[in-house]
Amino acid sequence: MRRECSPVRRERDAISDADEAAGTTASAAVAVEVRGLNKRYQSGFTALRDINLSIRRGEIFGLLGPNGAGKTTLINIICGIVTLSGGQVRVAGYDIQRDYRETRRRIGLVPQELTNEAFETVWTTLTYSRGLFGKAPDADYLEGLLKDLSLWEKRHSQMMQLSGGMKRRVLIAKALSHEPDILFLDEPTAGVDVDLRRDMWNLVRGLRRRGVTIILTTHYIEEAEEMADRIGVIRDGELILVQDKRELMRSLGSKIVTLELVRPLGQLPEALARLGVQCEPGGRELRYHFTADGDAGGVDAVLRAVQQSGLTVHDVHTRESSLEQIFVRLVGEQPGDAQ
Repeated sequence: MRRECSPVRRERDAISDADEAAGTTASAAVAVEVRGLNKRYQSGFTALRDINLSIRRGEIFGLLGPNGAGKTTLINIICGIVTLSGGQVRVAGYDIQRDYRETRRRIGLVPQELTNEAFETVWTTLTYSRGLFGKAPDADYLEGLLKDLSLWEKRHSQMMQLSGGMKRRVLIAKALSHEPDILFLDEPTAGVDVDLRRDMWNLVRGLRRRGVTIILTTHYIEEAEEMADRIGVIRDGELILVQDKRELMRSLGSKIVTLELVRPLGQLPEALARLGVQCEPGGRELRYHFTADGDAGGVDAVLRAVQQSGLTVHDVHTRESSLEQIFVRLVGEQPGDAQ
């Protein structure tokens, strides 16, 4: 029987092909996709509740939250260390359960805990780790990696001979030994020296320029503020916010304008009080708070009221809230506090 190809069928096939192409393009732009993820332990404790998250290819994503919020559990599920209770996770379009070999090959993990064989040398540790993922030997690549992390002179040293900071560097090198597309950094700079922190962030910037996707958890909020493109905040096992860092700081941040007066005030003029201006003790400083994304025209009104009140300003200062201050407002505690 001859198969007919009607205009309707051709149109439907064209639409299907276009949808498939669009889906492929969208999938190619996503490094990690999490849908409806739940993790519940046999004890009844629910560590993660209905997590939905897409991490873009080539971005630095900062995952923030207090201790016990579920950050490490989420990372361990994506990396295949912990089994999910429900939902789906895809890495580069591959399902982490069905295509576990492919997904693990694409991921590098720097865990919180130091886990290395005490009697192995640095070089053996890296070559063995690279071989586990089926990568061909590449001495030049590993040499460059060790030099980037200031480990080259220690390549023949046993792991037990290294300091804590050096062992942390080896963990980073192990995670990168098989040239992963996605790198998870779980509290990578906790308790390390300033030199390692600087070396590591220089390395991270270089990896990003090469297109590596980086997911970072940290208690040093200034690191996320400096490095991350987007921020996710997790609290009590729920992802309460995912937003571009600049948009987050613009929408949830605030600004303070401080006016230093030439002569102290005995009483705040009514015109300034109506605008919400506060007079600091001593009467020499006036402060005005406004949201970063709000109408900055309020500042103009304050300045006009100052002039109309006959006050002389000696100096003006402005200050914006930091990402850490926004974080504390969202979760109600410092990032390093236990729940």
